[in-house]
Amino acid sequence: MDVLSDVMTVLRTGRPFAARFARVSPWANRHPGHTGGFGVQVMVRGSAVVTMDSGETFKLEEGDALLLPLGGSHTIGDAVDTPLDPPCDPNAIRTDSIVRTNVDNPTHVALCMAYELAPGRTHPMIASMPAYVHMPADPEARPEFAAAVALLDAELRQQQSGGDTVVHALLDAILMYLLRAMLGHRTEQCPFSGWGAALADDAIAAALGAIHADPARQWTVASLGEVAGLSRSAFSRRFTDLVGQPPLGYLTSWRLTLAARLLADTDAPLSSVARQVGYASEFAFAAAFKRDFGTPPGQFRKRTPACDPTDHGPALTGEAAHLFRSPTVPV
Repeated sequence: MDVLSDVMTVLRTGRPFAARFARVSPWANRHPGHTGGFGVQVMVRGSAVVTMDSGETFKLEEGDALLLPLGGSHTIGDAVDTPLDPPCDPNAIRTDSIVRTNVDNPTHVALCMAYELAPGRTHPMIASMPAYVHMPADPEARPEFAAAVALLDAELRQQQSGGDTVVHALLDAILMYLLRAMLGHRTEQCPFSGWGAALADDAIAAALGAIHADPARQWTVASLGEVAGLSRSAFSRRFTDLVGQPPLGYLTSWRLTLAARLLADTDAPLSSVARQVGYASEFAFAAAFKRDFGTPPGQFRKRTPACDPTDHGPALTGEAAHLFRSPTVPV
């Protein structure tokens, strides 16, 4: 699995949510945000005005996407001075993790998506992202994204057998297309530093790929430098500058992130989990895990519910579920 897919697969928890909201002007909604949520909204008909809590205001034109990697709060409406609507849309039709609203002759249609990220763990890729990213429509440069959005819009307009499977697959595709655009090789267009530059740097991308392909291997700075084709010192400097952590610091952090996922999703013995993430002994693994997570791995497992990101299992509950009652971006 490539680095980008690996990071998002391991960090995701539960099932993604999708919503299609058809509206008639005037309309406006306030969204309080949700720490630990990754939200996306795409305008497929009409335009909307977004106001972030920072005071920044911008227009989402038809085909534009708004990404909220950190679950930021905002207000969105057909115009900046439209009064806010009630928080719950009486026309919304909810089918488990899919929400739809239907009105005759809508002036505006938006597709909204959200992922819940694993609690207590922030990967440097997510941490390096800005509060929001406004991505203007560019169907010529991103035809696959435009096609996936059109397919998702069609699926969400109607209820058909197998729809959940199709919708969740399209959500994954749309998220990856957007992240590709943000983290791609055209670094001058990257809206944030760090991981955008790291994945665009062939040497550092090769080292990251090696770590993610075989995290249990006893990597050293020198051996990772060989993969990158750089001297030990040059590799260490460049990796730290771009990733934000020294090579072995990132390796340790990723191993423990994988371990947390294994503890939550499997009943493998601690000794097996330790071996899978590169620790020679259960004792060494337990000590490292407790330093990083603040609790021994056995206790972590007992208090953490299973959350296999490849399983479209139970929907979100508690605060996350409450936030999805909002009739636009569910974060």
